[in-house]
Amino acid sequence: MASTSAQSSQVKSATRTLDIIEYVVAHPRPLVAQEIATALGIPVSSLSYLLATLVEREYLVREGRRYSPGSGLQRLQMHAEAYTLADRAAPLVRTLRVQLNETTSFWVREGWEVEALVTESSEQALRYAVPTGNRMPIHPLASGKVLLARLSEAELERYFAETDRQRFTPSTVTSEKALRKEVAEIRKTGFSWADEEFSLGIIGIGRAVTMAGETGGALSVAIPKVRCDDATRRRIENLLERTASLLEAA
Repeated sequence: MASTSAQSSQVKSATRTLDIIEYVVAHPRPLVAQEIATALGIPVSSLSYLLATLVEREYLVREGRRYSPGSGLQRLQMHAEAYTLADRAAPLVRTLRVQLNETTSFWVREGWEVEALVTESSEQALRYAVPTGNRMPIHPLASGKVLLARLSEAELERYFAETDRQRFTPSTVTSEKALRKEVAEIRKTGFSWADEEFSLGIIGIGRAVTMAGETGGALSVAIPKVRCDDATRRRIENLLERTASLLEAA
């Protein structure tokens, strides 16, 4: 009964979300929340959450107290070729975050650095925030390590020759010998592991994503060490594997 009730609630929420979009789009002027609530019979408490989500996803835009159609609606009519890598990764990164309630990201390599194209922060009080768009060094991050493992031997040689690897914490691995050992292990398992190497108290787990026959980027989860037991790590790896497979098949 509980499962049926939860499914019914989700369907109701989805229906209300579509009703809001259709109602706002059908009107030639922006609408205030009370107008939408009255017309659709949605309690204001529920409506405010749905409106905030639609604004966040850019399906609606808010100006003052009024809501009107947003630019996100145009994406629904775009051909697949028009979607960026970030567009394709965003829904899966968001779903991964919902499943784990830990900070999740999709990264790409830029030279000897990595950049988070998409990131979703955990909603828990103790969490790690990933700066979207900032470039960060490869060696102390799980996303960087797993992308390092995808380099050819010639590229690895060049990486070690061209980089001075900074120590961010006492646990940061910087030596070529130690990093090569990690690369060999990542190539066997498919997963990378960064234990308090960039930020004290934070563990990162990464998995590379292959797209069109090439390394397209990496998914990662950043979790406080106090929440990362063996069972949680296995669950994260399973969900990273599943999410990567979905992105690779897209």
